[in-house]
Amino acid sequence: MATTWLSMMAQGLYETVYMTLVSTFMSYMFGLPLGIILTTTDRGHIMPNSWLNNCLGTLVNLVRSVPFLILMVAVLPLSRLILGTTIGSSATIVPLVIGATPFVARMVESSLKEIDKGVIEAAQSMGASPLQIIFKVMLPGALTIIVTVALFSFVWQWNDVF
Repeated sequence: MATTWLSMMAQGLYETVYMTLVSTFMSYMFGLPLGIILTTTDRGHIMPNSWLNNCLGTLVNLVRSVPFLILMVAVLPLSRLILGTTIGSSATIVPLVIGATPFVARMVESSLKEIDKGVIEAAQSMGASPLQIIFKVMLPGALTIIVTVALFSFVWQWNDVF
């Protein structure tokens, strides 16, 4: 009896850690580029594009405002389409990623906006391309905040699993 209970607890812990780690990784795979695009296309930044910024910003705000339980039910058909099932720990990863990606994108956006404009202007005046500014100035400057956001995202997704 105790062995069965212990094996069930171990299996549950394994599935929880699996869902949380995979969904956090996938959220960063989608959220980091989205946050970079939201930052760089903002008015007065290195590649201003108000139409793209408004569309992505509205999409991020809409997904962030939906409670996770409602989002999970709404995304069940997508889970079935991608994975062939709506039951199990793997099927839960899809709504977790969709729910966490806008959160990660906004956190990355806010951390990148903390970079001093003077540093970005200095890189531009030295002839750096937008990609060089992103990868050699902005991301290294915001790395500690982005790592902290990764931990927050992990905890947020851990809480959603429970």
